[in-house]
Amino acid sequence: MESVKINARQLFVLIVLFEHGSAIVIPLGVDAKQDVWIAILLGLVFGLLLFFVYRRLFEYYPDQPLTAYLPQIVGAPLGKLLAVVYITYFLYIAARVLRDFGELLLTFAYPETPLFVLNAIMALTVMYGVYKGIEVLARTGELFLTVLYLLALAGFVLVFVSGLVDVTQLQPVLEEGWGRVWKTVWTETLYVPFGEMIVFTMLFPYMNNPVKVKRVGLGGMVLSGINLAIIMAINIAVLGPDAVSRSSFPLLDTIRRVQVAHFLERLDVLFMIALIIGGFFKISVFFYAGVVGAAHLFGVSSHQRLVYPLGLLVLLLSVAIANNYAEHIHEGLKIVTFYLHVPLQVIIPVSLLVIAAIRQRFSQPTK
Repeated sequence: MESVKINARQLFVLIVLFEHGSAIVIPLGVDAKQDVWIAILLGLVFGLLLFFVYRRLFEYYPDQPLTAYLPQIVGAPLGKLLAVVYITYFLYIAARVLRDFGELLLTFAYPETPLFVLNAIMALTVMYGVYKGIEVLARTGELFLTVLYLLALAGFVLVFVSGLVDVTQLQPVLEEGWGRVWKTVWTETLYVPFGEMIVFTMLFPYMNNPVKVKRVGLGGMVLSGINLAIIMAINIAVLGPDAVSRSSFPLLDTIRRVQVAHFLERLDVLFMIALIIGGFFKISVFFYAGVVGAAHLFGVSSHQRLVYPLGLLVLLLSVAIANNYAEHIHEGLKIVTFYLHVPLQVIIPVSLLVIAAIRQRFSQPTK
Protein backbone atom coordinates (compact mmCIF):
# COMPACT_ATOMS: atom_id res chain seq x y z
CA MET A 1 0.00 0.00 0.00
CA GLU A 2 0.97 3.59 -0.58
CA SER A 3 1.95 5.59 2.47
CA VAL A 4 -0.23 8.55 1.46
CA LYS A 5 -3.56 9.41 3.06
CA ILE A 6 -6.72 11.05 1.78
CA ASN A 7 -9.20 13.09 3.79
CA ALA A 8 -12.95 12.65 4.19
CA ARG A 9 -13.81 15.20 1.50
CA GLN A 10 -11.61 13.46 -1.04
CA LEU A 11 -13.14 10.06 -0.29
CA PHE A 12 -16.60 11.58 -0.65
CA VAL A 13 -15.65 13.01 -4.04
CA LEU A 14 -14.32 9.65 -5.25
CA ILE A 15 -17.50 7.89 -4.13
CA VAL A 16 -19.79 10.38 -5.88
CA LEU A 17 -17.80 10.31 -9.13
CA PHE A 18 -17.55 6.52 -8.97
CA GLU A 19 -21.27 5.98 -8.31
CA HIS A 20 -22.26 8.19 -11.25
CA GLY A 21 -19.62 6.67 -13.54
CA SER A 22 -21.21 4.38 -16.10
CA ALA A 23 -24.60 4.43 -14.33
CA ILE A 24 -25.51 7.69 -16.09
CA VAL A 25 -24.51 6.22 -19.45
CA ILE A 26 -26.06 2.74 -19.57
CA PRO A 27 -29.85 2.13 -19.63
CA LEU A 28 -29.98 1.47 -15.88
CA GLY A 29 -33.13 -0.21 -14.57
CA VAL A 30 -35.19 0.49 -17.70
CA ASP A 31 -37.10 -2.78 -17.29
CA ALA A 32 -39.08 -0.95 -14.58
CA LYS A 33 -40.38 1.45 -17.27
CA GLN A 34 -41.71 4.70 -15.74
CA ASP A 35 -41.03 3.36 -12.24
CA VAL A 36 -37.28 3.22 -12.82
CA TRP A 37 -36.70 6.02 -10.29
CA ILE A 38 -38.40 3.91 -7.61
CA ALA A 39 -36.20 0.92 -8.52
CA ILE A 40 -33.07 3.06 -8.20
CA LEU A 41 -34.08 4.43 -4.79
CA LEU A 42 -34.90 0.92 -3.52
CA GLY A 43 -31.55 -0.28 -4.89
CA LEU A 44 -29.96 2.55 -2.90
CA VAL A 45 -31.68 1.43 0.32
CA PHE A 46 -30.43 -2.14 0.03
CA GLY A 47 -27.07 -0.90 -1.22
CA LEU A 48 -26.71 1.04 2.02
CA LEU A 49 -27.24 -2.22 3.93
CA LEU A 50 -24.41 -3.78 1.91
CA PHE A 51 -22.27 -0.76 2.69
CA PHE A 52 -22.74 -1.41 6.42
CA VAL A 53 -21.34 -4.90 5.80
CA TYR A 54 -18.29 -3.50 4.00
CA ARG A 55 -17.74 -0.85 6.65
CA ARG A 56 -18.02 -3.35 9.48
CA LEU A 57 -15.37 -5.53 7.88
CA PHE A 58 -13.15 -2.46 7.65
CA GLU A 59 -13.68 -1.79 11.35
CA TYR A 60 -12.41 -5.28 12.18
CA TYR A 61 -9.29 -4.72 10.02
CA PRO A 62 -8.86 -0.91 9.84
CA ASP A 63 -5.34 -0.85 8.42
CA GLN A 64 -5.77 -3.44 5.67
CA PRO A 65 -7.53 -3.69 2.32
CA LEU A 66 -9.94 -6.51 1.50
CA THR A 67 -7.35 -8.71 -0.19
CA ALA A 68 -5.09 -8.50 2.88
CA TYR A 69 -7.59 -9.57 5.53
CA LEU A 70 -9.28 -12.32 3.51
CA PRO A 71 -6.62 -14.90 4.55
CA GLN A 72 -7.02 -13.83 8.19
CA ILE A 73 -10.74 -14.55 8.11
CA VAL A 74 -10.96 -17.80 6.15
CA GLY A 75 -7.38 -19.07 6.31
CA ALA A 76 -4.43 -18.64 3.98
CA PRO A 77 -5.24 -21.08 1.12
CA LEU A 78 -8.88 -20.08 0.63
CA GLY A 79 -8.18 -16.44 1.52
CA LYS A 80 -5.49 -16.07 -1.13
CA LEU A 81 -7.73 -17.76 -3.69
CA LEU A 82 -10.54 -15.32 -2.88
CA ALA A 83 -8.05 -12.45 -3.09
CA VAL A 84 -7.14 -13.53 -6.62
CA VAL A 85 -10.86 -13.74 -7.47
CA TYR A 86 -11.50 -10.20 -6.23
CA ILE A 87 -8.45 -8.79 -8.01
CA THR A 88 -9.66 -10.42 -11.22
CA TYR A 89 -13.16 -9.08 -10.60
CA PHE A 90 -11.94 -5.50 -10.14
CA LEU A 91 -9.86 -5.63 -13.31
CA TYR A 92 -12.69 -7.26 -15.26
CA ILE A 93 -15.22 -4.59 -14.23
CA ALA A 94 -12.66 -1.91 -15.13
CA ALA A 95 -12.54 -3.47 -18.60
CA ARG A 96 -16.34 -3.52 -18.83
CA VAL A 97 -16.65 0.16 -17.90
CA LEU A 98 -13.86 1.00 -20.36
CA ARG A 99 -15.89 -0.78 -23.05
CA ASP A 100 -18.98 1.25 -22.09
CA PHE A 101 -17.23 4.52 -22.79
CA GLY A 102 -15.45 3.28 -25.88
CA GLU A 103 -18.83 2.31 -27.34
CA LEU A 104 -20.29 5.67 -26.34
CA LEU A 105 -17.56 7.58 -28.16
CA LEU A 106 -17.81 5.21 -31.12
CA THR A 107 -21.55 5.80 -31.44
CA PHE A 108 -21.54 9.50 -30.74
CA ALA A 109 -18.51 11.04 -32.41
CA TYR A 110 -16.06 8.56 -33.93
CA PRO A 111 -17.97 5.94 -35.95
CA GLU A 112 -15.01 5.27 -38.25
CA THR A 113 -12.41 4.97 -35.47
CA PRO A 114 -11.47 1.48 -34.26
CA LEU A 115 -12.78 0.68 -30.79
CA PHE A 116 -9.28 -0.34 -29.72
CA VAL A 117 -7.92 3.16 -30.42
CA LEU A 118 -10.65 4.88 -28.38
CA ASN A 119 -10.23 2.46 -25.48
CA ALA A 120 -6.44 2.81 -25.63
CA ILE A 121 -6.61 6.60 -25.20
CA MET A 122 -8.82 6.28 -22.13
CA ALA A 123 -6.77 3.37 -20.77
CA LEU A 124 -3.49 5.28 -21.04
CA THR A 125 -5.04 8.21 -19.17
CA VAL A 126 -6.28 5.87 -16.44
CA MET A 127 -2.90 4.15 -16.18
CA TYR A 128 -1.15 7.48 -15.78
CA GLY A 129 -3.53 8.54 -13.01
CA VAL A 130 -3.20 5.24 -11.16
CA TYR A 131 0.58 5.35 -11.54
CA LYS A 132 0.60 8.72 -9.77
CA GLY A 133 -1.38 7.24 -6.86
CA ILE A 134 -4.64 7.56 -4.96
CA GLU A 135 -3.88 11.01 -3.55
CA VAL A 136 -3.43 12.47 -7.03
CA LEU A 137 -6.67 10.83 -8.21
CA ALA A 138 -8.52 12.20 -5.19
CA ARG A 139 -7.22 15.74 -5.67
CA THR A 140 -8.09 15.60 -9.36
CA GLY A 141 -11.55 14.41 -8.42
CA GLU A 142 -12.10 17.46 -6.22
CA LEU A 143 -11.60 19.67 -9.28
CA PHE A 144 -13.70 17.63 -11.68
CA LEU A 145 -16.65 17.13 -9.35
CA THR A 146 -17.28 20.88 -9.53
CA VAL A 147 -17.17 20.73 -13.33
CA LEU A 148 -19.53 17.74 -13.33
CA TYR A 149 -22.15 19.48 -11.19
CA LEU A 150 -21.97 22.73 -13.14
CA LEU A 151 -22.60 20.82 -16.37
CA ALA A 152 -25.40 18.83 -14.74
CA LEU A 153 -27.09 22.00 -13.44
CA ALA A 154 -26.83 23.65 -16.85
CA GLY A 155 -28.25 20.53 -18.47
CA PHE A 156 -31.27 20.34 -16.19
CA VAL A 157 -32.05 24.04 -16.72
CA LEU A 158 -31.81 23.73 -20.51
CA VAL A 159 -33.95 20.57 -20.60
CA PHE A 160 -36.73 22.31 -18.67
CA VAL A 161 -36.40 25.60 -20.59
CA SER A 162 -36.66 23.67 -23.86
CA GLY A 163 -40.09 22.42 -22.77
CA LEU A 164 -39.08 18.80 -23.26
CA VAL A 165 -40.28 17.50 -19.90
CA ASP A 166 -43.68 15.81 -19.85
CA VAL A 167 -44.34 14.54 -16.33
CA THR A 168 -47.39 12.60 -17.50
CA GLN A 169 -44.95 10.07 -19.00
CA LEU A 170 -44.00 9.14 -15.43
CA GLN A 171 -47.58 8.02 -14.86
CA PRO A 172 -49.25 5.82 -13.88
CA VAL A 173 -46.98 5.05 -10.96
CA LEU A 174 -46.74 1.30 -10.25
CA GLU A 175 -48.98 0.54 -13.22
CA GLU A 176 -48.25 -3.19 -12.93
CA GLY A 177 -47.74 -3.25 -9.17
CA TRP A 178 -44.51 -3.81 -7.29
CA GLY A 179 -43.46 -6.99 -9.10
CA ARG A 180 -41.63 -5.35 -11.99
CA VAL A 181 -39.92 -2.86 -9.67
CA TRP A 182 -38.65 -5.51 -7.25
CA LYS A 183 -37.41 -7.65 -10.14
CA THR A 184 -35.39 -4.68 -11.42
CA VAL A 185 -33.97 -4.04 -7.95
CA TRP A 186 -32.83 -7.64 -7.43
CA THR A 187 -31.41 -8.01 -10.93
CA GLU A 188 -29.92 -4.56 -11.65
CA THR A 189 -30.10 -1.48 -9.46
CA LEU A 190 -28.87 -3.07 -6.24
CA TYR A 191 -25.61 -4.20 -7.83
CA VAL A 192 -24.91 -1.37 -10.29
CA PRO A 193 -23.80 1.00 -8.98
CA PHE A 194 -24.47 0.55 -5.23
CA GLY A 195 -23.13 -2.98 -4.69
CA GLU A 196 -19.99 -1.96 -6.54
CA MET A 197 -19.00 -0.07 -3.39
CA ILE A 198 -17.24 -3.34 -2.48
CA VAL A 199 -14.25 -1.89 -4.34
CA PHE A 200 -13.87 0.81 -1.67
CA THR A 201 -12.86 -1.84 0.86
CA MET A 202 -9.53 -1.46 -0.94
CA LEU A 203 -9.48 2.32 -0.37
CA PHE A 204 -10.81 2.75 3.17
CA PRO A 205 -7.37 2.13 4.76
CA TYR A 206 -6.10 5.30 3.05
CA MET A 207 -8.45 7.48 5.12
CA ASN A 208 -6.60 9.77 7.52
CA ASN A 209 -9.62 9.66 9.84
CA PRO A 210 -11.21 6.18 9.63
CA VAL A 211 -14.03 7.18 11.99
CA LYS A 212 -15.56 9.27 9.18
CA VAL A 213 -15.83 6.37 6.72
CA LYS A 214 -19.43 5.64 7.72
CA ARG A 215 -20.65 9.22 7.35
CA VAL A 216 -18.76 9.83 4.12
CA GLY A 217 -19.87 6.56 2.54
CA LEU A 218 -23.52 7.02 3.41
CA GLY A 219 -23.50 10.66 2.26
CA GLY A 220 -21.86 9.86 -1.06
CA MET A 221 -24.18 6.96 -1.81
CA VAL A 222 -27.37 8.82 -0.87
CA LEU A 223 -26.42 11.86 -2.95
CA SER A 224 -25.52 9.67 -5.92
CA GLY A 225 -28.68 7.57 -5.63
CA ILE A 226 -30.92 10.63 -5.59
CA ASN A 227 -29.06 12.12 -8.56
CA LEU A 228 -29.39 8.90 -10.59
CA ALA A 229 -33.11 8.64 -9.78
CA ILE A 230 -33.64 12.23 -10.94
CA ILE A 231 -31.62 11.67 -14.13
CA MET A 232 -33.58 8.56 -15.09
CA ALA A 233 -36.89 10.24 -14.21
CA ILE A 234 -36.00 13.13 -16.54
CA ASN A 235 -35.02 10.67 -19.28
CA ILE A 236 -38.44 9.01 -18.97
CA ALA A 237 -40.24 12.37 -18.88
CA VAL A 238 -38.46 13.52 -22.05
CA LEU A 239 -38.20 10.37 -24.14
CA GLY A 240 -40.97 8.19 -22.73
CA PRO A 241 -40.55 4.74 -21.16
CA ASP A 242 -40.60 2.84 -24.45
CA ALA A 243 -37.96 5.02 -26.10
CA VAL A 244 -35.74 4.84 -23.01
CA SER A 245 -35.97 1.04 -22.93
CA ARG A 246 -34.82 0.90 -26.55
CA SER A 247 -32.05 3.48 -26.22
CA SER A 248 -28.44 2.47 -25.75
CA PHE A 249 -27.57 5.82 -24.14
CA PRO A 250 -30.76 7.44 -22.74
CA LEU A 251 -29.10 10.51 -21.20
CA LEU A 252 -27.29 11.32 -24.43
CA ASP A 253 -30.57 11.04 -26.40
CA THR A 254 -32.23 13.38 -23.89
CA ILE A 255 -29.47 15.98 -24.20
CA ARG A 256 -29.58 15.82 -28.00
CA ARG A 257 -33.18 17.06 -27.93
CA VAL A 258 -32.26 20.32 -26.19
CA GLN A 259 -33.05 23.30 -28.39
CA VAL A 260 -33.58 26.82 -27.05
CA ALA A 261 -34.77 29.55 -29.46
CA HIS A 262 -33.04 27.79 -32.37
CA PHE A 263 -29.80 29.08 -30.90
CA LEU A 264 -28.72 26.73 -28.13
CA GLU A 265 -28.62 23.26 -29.63
CA ARG A 266 -26.24 20.37 -30.23
CA LEU A 267 -25.07 20.68 -26.63
CA ASP A 268 -24.34 16.99 -26.38
CA VAL A 269 -20.64 17.68 -26.92
CA LEU A 270 -20.44 19.56 -23.62
CA PHE A 271 -22.20 16.82 -21.73
CA MET A 272 -19.98 14.17 -23.22
CA ILE A 273 -17.34 15.79 -21.02
CA ALA A 274 -19.41 15.01 -17.93
CA LEU A 275 -19.92 11.40 -19.00
CA ILE A 276 -16.22 10.89 -19.68
CA ILE A 277 -15.26 12.40 -16.30
CA GLY A 278 -17.45 9.87 -14.50
CA GLY A 279 -16.13 7.03 -16.62
CA PHE A 280 -12.52 7.96 -15.99
CA PHE A 281 -12.91 7.87 -12.21
CA LYS A 282 -14.93 4.67 -12.16
CA ILE A 283 -12.37 2.85 -14.30
CA SER A 284 -9.55 4.34 -12.23
CA VAL A 285 -10.99 3.19 -8.89
CA PHE A 286 -11.57 -0.36 -10.09
CA PHE A 287 -8.17 -0.50 -11.79
CA TYR A 288 -6.38 0.96 -8.78
CA ALA A 289 -8.01 -1.60 -6.49
CA GLY A 290 -6.93 -4.44 -8.77
CA VAL A 291 -3.36 -3.16 -9.07
CA VAL A 292 -2.89 -2.52 -5.35
CA GLY A 293 -4.45 -5.87 -4.48
CA ALA A 294 -2.15 -7.70 -6.89
CA ALA A 295 0.92 -5.84 -5.59
CA HIS A 296 0.10 -6.79 -1.99
CA LEU A 297 -0.80 -10.40 -2.76
CA PHE A 298 2.29 -11.12 -4.85
CA GLY A 299 4.71 -9.12 -2.72
CA VAL A 300 5.52 -6.41 -5.27
CA SER A 301 7.12 -3.49 -3.44
CA SER A 302 5.53 -0.75 -5.54
CA HIS A 303 2.16 -0.87 -7.29
CA GLN A 304 3.60 1.26 -10.11
CA ARG A 305 5.42 -1.79 -11.45
CA LEU A 306 2.11 -3.47 -12.24
CA VAL A 307 0.23 -0.50 -13.68
CA TYR A 308 1.22 -0.85 -17.32
CA PRO A 309 1.18 -4.68 -17.62
CA LEU A 310 -2.24 -4.91 -15.98
CA GLY A 311 -3.41 -1.84 -17.88
CA LEU A 312 -2.58 -3.56 -21.16
CA LEU A 313 -4.51 -6.61 -19.96
CA VAL A 314 -7.58 -4.47 -19.14
CA LEU A 315 -7.36 -2.75 -22.53
CA LEU A 316 -7.23 -6.02 -24.46
CA LEU A 317 -10.01 -7.50 -22.33
CA SER A 318 -12.25 -4.48 -22.95
CA VAL A 319 -12.17 -5.19 -26.68
CA ALA A 320 -12.42 -8.99 -26.42
CA ILE A 321 -15.29 -9.38 -23.92
CA ALA A 322 -18.05 -8.93 -26.50
CA ASN A 323 -18.51 -8.83 -30.27
CA ASN A 324 -20.82 -5.80 -30.18
CA TYR A 325 -22.46 -3.37 -27.78
CA ALA A 326 -25.76 -5.27 -27.56
CA GLU A 327 -23.92 -8.41 -26.50
CA HIS A 328 -21.83 -6.39 -24.05
CA ILE A 329 -24.91 -4.90 -22.35
CA HIS A 330 -26.66 -8.27 -22.22
CA GLU A 331 -23.65 -9.85 -20.54
CA GLY A 332 -23.26 -6.97 -18.11
CA LEU A 333 -26.88 -6.76 -16.97
CA LYS A 334 -27.88 -10.42 -17.13
CA ILE A 335 -24.90 -12.79 -16.90
CA VAL A 336 -22.36 -10.80 -14.85
CA THR A 337 -25.03 -9.92 -12.29
CA PHE A 338 -25.76 -13.50 -11.28
CA TYR A 339 -22.33 -15.04 -11.67
CA LEU A 340 -20.17 -12.19 -10.33
CA HIS A 341 -22.11 -9.40 -8.63
CA VAL A 342 -24.35 -11.55 -6.43
CA PRO A 343 -21.60 -13.77 -4.97
CA LEU A 344 -18.85 -11.14 -4.78
CA GLN A 345 -20.93 -8.18 -3.63
CA VAL A 346 -23.43 -9.97 -1.38
CA ILE A 347 -22.85 -13.61 -0.50
CA ILE A 348 -19.11 -13.63 0.19
CA PRO A 349 -18.96 -10.27 2.09
CA VAL A 350 -21.89 -11.25 4.34
CA SER A 351 -20.28 -14.64 4.99
CA LEU A 352 -16.96 -12.95 5.76
CA LEU A 353 -18.64 -10.61 8.23
CA VAL A 354 -20.30 -13.51 10.04
CA ILE A 355 -17.00 -15.41 10.29
CA ALA A 356 -15.09 -12.29 11.35
CA ALA A 357 -17.66 -11.53 14.05
CA ILE A 358 -17.45 -15.08 15.38
CA ARG A 359 -13.65 -14.96 15.37
CA GLN A 360 -13.68 -11.59 17.12
CA ARG A 361 -16.07 -12.83 19.78
CA PHE A 362 -14.16 -15.99 20.63
CA SER A 363 -10.73 -14.32 20.40
CA GLN A 364 -11.60 -11.86 23.16
CA PRO A 365 -10.09 -12.84 26.52
CA THR A 366 -12.63 -14.05 29.03
CA LYS A 367 -12.94 -12.07 32.25
